[in-house]
Amino acid sequence: MTPNPLLQIEDLHVQRDDKEILHGLNLTVDEGQVHAVMGPNGSGKSTLANTLMGNPSCEITAGRILFRGEDISEWEVDERARAGIFLAFQYPVEIPGVPLVTFLREAINAVRGDEGPIGVREFRLRMLEKMDLLSVDSSFASRYLNDGFSGGEKKRCEILQMAMLEPALGILDETDSGLDIDALRIVAEGVNSLRTTDIGVLLITHYQRILRYIQPDFVHVLIEGDIVADGGPELAEALERDGYKQFAPETV
Repeated sequence: MTPNPLLQIEDLHVQRDDKEILHGLNLTVDEGQVHAVMGPNGSGKSTLANTLMGNPSCEITAGRILFRGEDISEWEVDERARAGIFLAFQYPVEIPGVPLVTFLREAINAVRGDEGPIGVREFRLRMLEKMDLLSVDSSFASRYLNDGFSGGEKKRCEILQMAMLEPALGILDETDSGLDIDALRIVAEGVNSLRTTDIGVLLITHYQRILRYIQPDFVHVLIEGDIVADGGPELAEALERDGYKQFAPETV
C-alpha cells in the first residue's frame, strides 16, 4: 500500500530580518515516516521548523507548504495546530502559575474545534494513559508548566504534550539538545512509543546520537538553507564519522 503524502515542501524560500535563510528547499514526508534533518549551527534548521508552524517572523517569499494536499503557507499558527501539526520547541518556555494539567486540557480544547471541550473523565483517562506510556510521574500534572523542570523533564513534557494532542505531524526541533544519555534515551523511547502508520515525524538535530534510538526512514543534510544530500540512516553515520565539511568544505 502506497503511503499518502502528509507534508510537501516545494521550492521554499524564507527570510527573517530581511535575510533569506531558506533557498528553495524541497522535502516530502509521508504518513508513518520519520525524517531527520541534520545540519550545523546556522544552517536554517530552526527556521524551517518555525516556518512550518507559522511563526510570523518567518516570511515565505516563494514556494509553498502543502499539508495533506492543502496549501497552508498563509495559515495562522492556531489553524495549523487544529489541522494536526505540532512543534516541540528546542527551548520550552516556563510558565509559572499555570499547572501542566490545566495547560494540557486547554491545549486539547483549542484544537478540538466543533467537537467541543473534552470531558473531565475522558481527559483524565487520556492523561493517565499517556503518562504511563511515557513513564512520566503523575505528580507532573500538578506542577507549573516547565517551572523548575530539568532539561530532561522539559523535553519529556513536550513529548507528553504531543502524545495528548495526537497530531498528524510532529516537528521536533532539536529535542535532544542539552540532554544527558539517560534523559535522551527516555525522550527517544517516548517518541518511539508514539510512532504509528499515520503520524509523520520531522526530527531536526545536530547530532547522530538521538538517531541511535529513533530510527529514521530518511536523513537529509541541510547546509546554508538548502538540502544538499538525502539518504537513509547510513547518512547520519557518515556525518558522525566525517562531519559536515564533506558537503560544504569552504563554509562549514
